[in-house]
Amino acid sequence: MTATTHSTTATDGARVDYTEHHRSGAGRPVVLLAGFGAPATSWLHQVPALVRADHRVVTVDLPGHGTAGPTPDGSTMAGRADHLHALLEHLDLHGAVLVGGSMGGNTIWARVAAHGTGRLAGVVIADQTPTMVNTADWPHGFYGYTEANREAFFDDGIPGTGHGTPLWRRGLRLVRLLRAMRGARRTLSPADHVLLDDHGAADWRGTVRAVDVPVLFVAGAESELWPAAHADASAALTPRARAVTIPGAGHAVNMEQPAAFNRALLEFVQGLG
Repeated sequence: MTATTHSTTATDGARVDYTEHHRSGAGRPVVLLAGFGAPATSWLHQVPALVRADHRVVTVDLPGHGTAGPTPDGSTMAGRADHLHALLEHLDLHGAVLVGGSMGGNTIWARVAAHGTGRLAGVVIADQTPTMVNTADWPHGFYGYTEANREAFFDDGIPGTGHGTPLWRRGLRLVRLLRAMRGARRTLSPADHVLLDDHGAADWRGTVRAVDVPVLFVAGAESELWPAAHADASAALTPRARAVTIPGAGHAVNMEQPAAFNRALLEFVQGLG
């Protein structure tokens, strides 16, 4: 397997770091986007399986993540969408599958909303609800997060919820998680808080309803952040979607249960033809 790391510059001057992993490079491109504060290495359990299947794999550090430097002031989900789009154009990718974990998933919806699906063959969303605010018609948001407390909910970062299996009881799942999350940001800057608030307030259900490529929604059955039913509810929004819930996995579903996640991912990607 060959792995080469590069950087490109988006139109706003922000640096995007990425690593290309491939064997022959002949297969469908798969772009892996990490969640809030997570580095590109959070996909280390997926890269070998995808490369063995002869895919061209691109792991990405958008600004504020991994090696790509601090989060720029004024960062928003729209800005992340433009950074992702700049990378797809820089690499001239077509027929790509975008895979996003947590906020990486909603970054994909932001990119689709702004730039369409012309370069895409499919989308995979790993344990991310399309809207995090709980409402009467969407009880699948972040536990305890409502319109009434939205303004201050993330003031101290991502709060604990009391849901999911405690870290100390996860055994090998925790070992996998810690290994994959080396290089994650440990503290939040003011710009990180602005981005987190923008992420939390967004509602991408309209984009999901209108998407015209196949979508796989994956939930961790023991997610700490929201009910696993979010995946089925999200898939019900659009006719070309399906959902998978992976047992024994928390929010970091691709890291905690990589074998099960990889089976679902490869089945979806290979089913695109």
